Amino acid sequence: MGVADIIPGVSGGSIAFITGIYEELVHSIHELDSTSARLLSKFQFAACWKKINGNFLVTILAGIATSLLLLSGMMLHLLRYYPIMTWSFFFGLILMSFPLILRKIKKWKLGSATGFIVGAGLAYLVTISSPVQTSDNLFFVFLAGAIAICAMVLPGISGVLILLLIGKYQYIVTALNEFNILVILVFAIGCLSGLMGVSRLLTWALTNYHQVVIALLSGFMVGALNKVWPWRKVLEYATNSKGDQIAVFDKSVLPWDYLSETGKDPQLFQAIFMMALGVLIVVLIEKIAVRLKTKH
Repeated sequence: MGVADIIPGVSGGSIAFITGIYEELVHSIHELDSTSARLLSKFQFAACWKKINGNFLVTILAGIATSLLLLSGMMLHLLRYYPIMTWSFFFGLILMSFPLILRKIKKWKLGSATGFIVGAGLAYLVTISSPVQTSDNLFFVFLAGAIAICAMVLPGISGVLILLLIGKYQYIVTALNEFNILVILVFAIGCLSGLMGVSRLLTWALTNYHQVVIALLSGFMVGALNKVWPWRKVLEYATNSKGDQIAVFDKSVLPWDYLSETGKDPQLFQAIFMMALGVLIVVLIEKIAVRLKTKH
């Protein structure tokens, strides 16, 4: 999930969905409420830990934090020097994932179909939106964290893509790489606040409209495929703090038009291989998840 959350267009929520831990994650976050705080204040640590599913949450958070701190530089390197192969891998990953998730919908009804179409449409609109310039003050960093984390929790809606659209992606990644403690802390507080709100909404929706929500979230993943399409033409660049140009707005092009549009090799065979690798990994994850469930 941490690696996915670094990539613009890929959602950590998608990885949680793929691995079958999404609903447990949402419900566990939902349990971080006033009751758990009261148990903590009374030093009832065991009861509090059990209520919030502490082992599960700590393991997830530790994995995400490790990836964000240790792998952010590597992912930026891969995106810069091997963009087609990197995007192809995630495209294959997501392409294979949503049909597996849709199997949870036992019987399609109007609500489920509508949810799927609406989710796909909204996600697609997000992927073609133009970025804007925003302030670097700490209050907006807090808001950016709250907004981005909501997107990160939703499969298909990339929190990093949202950061790009509101002009904060490079700023936050630079803060992580340079260990800017103040910016990281404010951003993390914003993330925590947003997470509390979206987890409560999702828990309520999953409890009362489970099939529709699953269809909606799957639609998000389908609509977001446009953003992870490997062959892209950059339409707008920005300069980061080190003087390097980074792409902030682009569009999808067909692989046979990629050479004429950009003057670069479309690397078709490498892309197909990486897509196949992404598909294979999803299949393996699915089989492992099924085996673990049968053991329990």
